[in-house]
Amino acid sequence: MKKIGILHGMERSFPEAFVERINKMGLKDIQAEPVSIDMVQQGVGDGYAVIIDRISQDVPFYRAYLKNAAISGTAVINNPFWWSADEKFFNNALAVKLGVPVPKTVILPSHERPTDTQDSSFSNLKFPLSWEKIFAHIGWPAYMKPHAGGGWKSVYKLNGPDDFFNAYRETGQLVMMLQEEIIFTEYFRCYCLGRKYVRVMQYEPRNPHHLRYVVNGPPASDKLVKKVHDYVLDLCNALGYDFNTVEMAVRDGVPYAIDFCNPAPDADVKSVGQENFEWVVEHAAKYAVERAKAQKPGKDNLTWGTFVRNSVADFEPAAAAKPKAAVKSTRKK
Repeated sequence: MKKIGILHGMERSFPEAFVERINKMGLKDIQAEPVSIDMVQQGVGDGYAVIIDRISQDVPFYRAYLKNAAISGTAVINNPFWWSADEKFFNNALAVKLGVPVPKTVILPSHERPTDTQDSSFSNLKFPLSWEKIFAHIGWPAYMKPHAGGGWKSVYKLNGPDDFFNAYRETGQLVMMLQEEIIFTEYFRCYCLGRKYVRVMQYEPRNPHHLRYVVNGPPASDKLVKKVHDYVLDLCNALGYDFNTVEMAVRDGVPYAIDFCNPAPDADVKSVGQENFEWVVEHAAKYAVERAKAQKPGKDNLTWGTFVRNSVADFEPAAAAKPKAAVKSTRKK
């Protein structure tokens, strides 16, 4: 019997529906359950074929647990090693290389020195930064947000330099991004599962949270939806996320990727609505079962995006290209 687990925090509607949906499929050799963790021993897994991760971004212990599960053969969704390394500024840089439009963005050093550093730790940083050049590049209004993290925590809308410096002083040791505002006529939030199942949802981020999926007005054109759909796949394939949301704002008919580092996206029925909720439960269950059937016990069952895979393929030293014997101890007997 292969087990599919879901690791979650306070949320209830999605995890419960996900487990129920899989178990109602009547599969003889696959069952789902909430992950149960007790003693975590190095190099020893808990017997899960697949784990859907919904909480490790907030709980470092869970992130360590998932890495240990992965090295023991579990297919973890999303890859905990890549998730640990990724952040929003890199996302934007990758989008530029992919040809996906993104807002003009610069990264800023933290306003306060990181703990255990001093002035001499920043010998390579020009100070003060070329603020006038930065402001001219980004323009006003602008948004300042953490380069890592999620939700609307520590996000500022700024109308000029005074706003910027007042807000910047409040950010402490956070590394921030300054980003141009995209004045949009249409906005989309898109689920992407397995880098193949995409749901394009019209979305209004200016509405109260529970009304953001309620959009008045005509539906978006098929051509625009197709462009958004293709950009979503381009981004998630490159990044390697198998459970993600991508937000896109449309200016002058061009979709701009605004936020696409959401590997544990909101899937609560009260916020996304019943129809979207049913879609994400159905496709998450479907994809988890696919991964469980493909999982090879004791092997590496993680997935990686094309950015990492292509980088490895491009750097293949002659020695590394040759078959390697099993690793042997160098200790003298």
